[in-house]
Amino acid sequence: MNPFQYISPHTVDSAVSLVTDHGRFLAGGNDLLGEMKEYIASPKLLVNVKGLPGTRDITSGKSWTIGTNVTISEIEEHTELRRVFPGLQQAAAEVGSPQIRNVATVGGNLAQHSRCWYYRHRDIQCLKRGGSTCYAREGDNRYHSLFTGNPCISPVVSNLAVALAALEAKVIVRRGKDEVSLTIPELYAKAWDNPEAHHSLGPADLILRVQIPDNGRTSAYKQVSEKASFDWALVSCAAAAKVDGRKLSKVRVVLGAVAPIPYQVQTAHDFLEGKELTDDVATHAAEMILKDAVPLDYNGYKVPIAQALIRRTLKQLVG
Repeated sequence: MNPFQYISPHTVDSAVSLVTDHGRFLAGGNDLLGEMKEYIASPKLLVNVKGLPGTRDITSGKSWTIGTNVTISEIEEHTELRRVFPGLQQAAAEVGSPQIRNVATVGGNLAQHSRCWYYRHRDIQCLKRGGSTCYAREGDNRYHSLFTGNPCISPVVSNLAVALAALEAKVIVRRGKDEVSLTIPELYAKAWDNPEAHHSLGPADLILRVQIPDNGRTSAYKQVSEKASFDWALVSCAAAAKVDGRKLSKVRVVLGAVAPIPYQVQTAHDFLEGKELTDDVATHAAEMILKDAVPLDYNGYKVPIAQALIRRTLKQLVG
C-alpha cells in the first residue's frame, strides 16, 4: 500500500472540495482498502466521510430516506424497513458476513468496484483498468455477464442496487455545488457503454442518501451463490409490484450479476402489468427478460438459474 494522507471533514462541502482527482472518499472501506492493498488504487488522500452530519439517519414519510452511512446491518435489522420493503431487507441480509455488514455502508455498496478477478489482479492491465483486452472474454468467465453494451463483461455485484432498482429508488448525489437525483438505471448507465466505468459517478461525486417511494408495493429478493453464506451472487433477482390477490400491477423485475447494470426489460414489465400470476405467466416473463442473453464458454449455467429465480421471486410476491 502506498502512503497517503487522511482527513476527516465536518461538512459535505469540505469533503467534496478536498477529494479532487487524487483523493477518494472512505466510509466502511471494504472495497477501497482492498484495492489499495493490491495497488489497484493509490489515492494520495483519503477523505473520511463516516462522520458527516445527517448521513446515518433512516426516516419515513411519503418516501423513505436512508443516509449513505447507514450500515447494511442496520437495514437488515430495521423492523419497519423489513415490513415495508422486505426485498431490500432480504438483499441486505445476503451481503457478505455479519462482520462485513456491520461496517459496510449503503453508499459504499452502491459505489463498489468490479469483483472480476482479472480487474482485481495487480499484475493484469485489463480493459477496465485502461488496458486493451477483456481477458475474461476468452478466459475464465464463469462469473461474468450475459448482457453488456461494451467489450467488458464484468457484472454489477451490488445487492442493494438490484433491490433498489425494483423499488424505483432514487440516489441523491452531491456533484460539485449541486445535489442531483439519479434513478438506479442512471446511477449505472455509464457502465453499460464504457468498459472502464463501474457506475456513473465521477471521482468527486458523493452519494448522500437514497430515497424509496412508499407506494404500497410489496417486494422480494433472491439470489443463488456457490456457498450458502458469505458469498457473491452467481445470479440475483429482485421484484416489486402492487398485488391484488394474484393480480400484479406496477411490476418491476431486476436481475443482478448478469450485466454491468441492474438488468431489466421493459417489455417484460408491460407483459406482466395487470396479469394474474400463473406458472405460465412467470415462465414467459423470464423468457422475455433473458431473450437477448449471450452466454460465453463458462457462464451459460446462469441462464437457467436466472429463469428459476425470476419465477420464484415473482411467486414470492403473491405469497
